[in-house]
Amino acid sequence: MRQAAGHLLWLGNTGDLRDARGVMAAGVEAVVEVADSEQSLVLPRELVRLRFPLSDGGDNPAWLLRLAAESVAALLRAGVPALVCCSAGMSRSVCVAAAGVALAEGRSLPEALVSVAGSGPADVSPGLLVQFQQALGG
Repeated sequence: MRQAAGHLLWLGNTGDLRDARGVMAAGVEAVVEVADSEQSLVLPRELVRLRFPLSDGGDNPAWLLRLAAESVAALLRAGVPALVCCSAGMSRSVCVAAAGVALAEGRSLPEALVSVAGSGPADVSPGLLVQFQQALGG
């Protein structure tokens, strides 16, 4: 789990959720899960949980992509520390976090992606990125 520089936003993988105490110790109050095939884990009820089953393959409904991005943007605007996680923490989580940052800050998706991906390893699926660009209208 790593924090995106300058944001109350962490990126991680589903394995990070196995350490709910560690997640909460980092100050995270909301978890945004974007893995499509991971089994849901039991989390403490103090954590807000949002789940958007997204695929890396570029086969997602535009409304679901937009809802995920808008949800992260809303958390950012409200100052709620949030963790966005997917299976490996390198594609869907990075893409959704960047889309949320782009919406919250009025930035382009590529600019937000560079900012968010600068916090650690990233391997964003090109198909997923194209889908987000289309869903966000740019």
